[in-house]
Amino acid sequence: MARKFFVGGNFKMNGSISSITEIVDNLNKAQLDSNVETVIAPPALYLLLVREKSKKEIGVAAQNVFDKPNGAFTGEISVQHLKDSGINWAILGHSERRTILGETDEVVASKTKYATENGVSVIWCCGESLEQREAGQTLDVIAKQLAALKAKISDWSKIVIAYEPIWAIGTGKVATTEQAQEVHASIRQWLAQNVSQSVADETRILYGGSVSEKNCKDLSKQPDIDGFLVGGASLKPAFVDIINCKL
Repeated sequence: MARKFFVGGNFKMNGSISSITEIVDNLNKAQLDSNVETVIAPPALYLLLVREKSKKEIGVAAQNVFDKPNGAFTGEISVQHLKDSGINWAILGHSERRTILGETDEVVASKTKYATENGVSVIWCCGESLEQREAGQTLDVIAKQLAALKAKISDWSKIVIAYEPIWAIGTGKVATTEQAQEVHASIRQWLAQNVSQSVADETRILYGGSVSEKNCKDLSKQPDIDGFLVGGASLKPAFVDIINCKL
């Protein structure tokens, strides 16, 4: 079965009621490629707004979710909160949360396990720093992140992997098409060797890191790139061009 192309938009800590409403209106009016799964992730305060205003074909994701059902966890959002609000996706393990907020591979894996086992699909992020890339450690770093995930989960059907080289996020630097494809192929090979061939064949692997309307077409042609997790460009009208890059 062919993997359905996937484009996620991570708004990060950006936007206002008016600007996010404008983004959603733009997506609602656009002719989006029906062969692409589109999911947008606004800041938590705007999740309900976006879910209520977006056409049903557009998925909505939280940028984080906790690994407990409820309780004394000030500031956290639960899987049940998301489901109650019609939010079916969460981004977990983004490098900004790993590096700035200190989330370990194990914490990310635990959150992913709880979300996927309780009905929320996950865009699970992995990637290496510039120092790690220059030291030739890229594949080792990602294998370690994947191994922590595999230790916690058995069902991969609700997981989309996003490879985001940290040095390319928001910097304007983009991994070359060849660099991105090499890492994506190695992730798929790791899945085949350590999980199963069917999981390797079926799991979508996205590229993230300064994706724009200028570079998306070339990247989308690579055999192991199944879509994008878009940051800054998802706040702009050109996000539609990225969603439609296969047309």
